[in-house]
Amino acid sequence: MDKKSQKFLETYLNNASPTGFESSGQKIWLDYIKPFTDSYFTDTYGTAVAVINPKAKYKVVIEAHADEISWFVNYINKDGYIYVVRNGGSDHQIAPSKRVNIHTSKGIVKGVFGWPAIHVRHGVKEKVPALDNIFIDVGAESKEEVEKMGIHVGNVITFEDELMTLNKKFQVGRALDNRIGGFMIAEVARRIKDNKKKLPFGLYVVNAVQEEIGLRGAQMIAERIAPDVAIVTDVCHDTNSPLYDKIKSGDQKVGKGPVLTYGPAVHNNVLNMIINVAEKKKIPFQRQAISRSTGTDTDAFAYSNDGVASALISLPLKYMHTTVETAHNDDIENVIKLIYEFVVQLKSGHDFRYIK
Repeated sequence: MDKKSQKFLETYLNNASPTGFESSGQKIWLDYIKPFTDSYFTDTYGTAVAVINPKAKYKVVIEAHADEISWFVNYINKDGYIYVVRNGGSDHQIAPSKRVNIHTSKGIVKGVFGWPAIHVRHGVKEKVPALDNIFIDVGAESKEEVEKMGIHVGNVITFEDELMTLNKKFQVGRALDNRIGGFMIAEVARRIKDNKKKLPFGLYVVNAVQEEIGLRGAQMIAERIAPDVAIVTDVCHDTNSPLYDKIKSGDQKVGKGPVLTYGPAVHNNVLNMIINVAEKKKIPFQRQAISRSTGTDTDAFAYSNDGVASALISLPLKYMHTTVETAHNDDIENVIKLIYEFVVQLKSGHDFRYIK
């Protein structure tokens, strides 16, 4: 990863982009990708799309989602303590002692998730973190003081954590799920531009909003673009880290390459082409089987319009939905390389149908 890429990654990942409030991150992403593409557009809810060859009839999508999990202010008690509800799949068990940013019309207000000391938690009825007992302290002594700070029900809250490098091999931080995907698809566009590749089709680089609450951004933009092919990238679990059950969750490990998913929404002909590219270009990859939906934007694209030939290329990730999500640099590079190599070998008009 060169200095330009690393700087973009740090700027993009450190910026807050909670579900429903992705606009600032989308602007950062668009500013980076615009020089590598021909045009761009956004939709009503903030999904951003950069396009190479926008006039071409055959349309190929490469996609990631832009939003991160977060919290909403839900209730402020008379003593100034703030109680929350989830915005996406936020983990209440990791909240105590975390620093937070509360996003208000007056700017960011700092706070902390408080928690009683270990000395007073002994016994059978010891409290464990739960949605009805975790709370935020902003240093106020009353509800009125909290409100004067610009805080009200509905303010969005993000953890205060920034990207760091671990052992020169890993990227660690919050919101790698899945702004690391936005980084990777932007790097694909950059690589196409830097290598002066001419594509015979329209390439739509899509950074979708609101995945964390039900694939909503992908549903909207898939209908608008109506692509012929969609390659989605998201994260999946490293099941070799402690406490995972491989029998239930499969066998994926960071550093071993992108994970290719088998499942009903994944089009086998697209998947087979990806595998052929990976083998030809000697890109390592892993396999994962999903019994029903992938739980990613792949499902939204696959079942949109009249059906879109879709596949999922995942980045193995440790500690998903925490503030220390961890991805291996080699896997990041190999996801970029695999999507790039797939795109540049694809012919315009390729018909992926099973029965012709």
